[in-house]
Amino acid sequence: MIRLLGLHKGYLPRESLGFHYSISGIETTSIIAIEASVVWFTEGKGSEDIGVHCFQRLTGDSITQHDWMQPMEIQTELPDAPLSYEGRLLKIRWCVRVRVYVTDGSELVAQEPFYLGSITKEI
Repeated sequence: MIRLLGLHKGYLPRESLGFHYSISGIETTSIIAIEASVVWFTEGKGSEDIGVHCFQRLTGDSITQHDWMQPMEIQTELPDAPLSYEGRLLKIRWCVRVRVYVTDGSELVAQEPFYLGSITKEI
C-alpha cells in the first residue's frame, strides 16, 4: 500500500513529497528486495522515456528487521522538470512506485500517480 502524505495529488516544483508504504500478505522471509522510487515516464507515439528522481532499494537485514505492518516513510524534494503534461500525442506522468521482488521469481508492483506543476493539457 502506498499513501501520499499530502492531501492533494498536485505538487509544485521543489515542493517536498512524502509518502508511506507498507507491505502485507507476503512472508518477510520470501522477500528478496524492495524498491521504492519516484519516477516520471512518457506515454504516447514513439519511444517511451522514463526518469528516476528518487530511489531506495532494501535487501537482507534491512527487510527482515523492519515490521512491514508499520509504514516506511520517504521524503524527497521534487525537481523543476519535467512537468506533468496531458497532450494528445504525448503524456508526461509522475508516480510513486514500490516494487517487491519475491523468492519465486515474481515481482509485485504498486503505483500512486500525482501531478508535478499545474497540469497542462493540449488544446
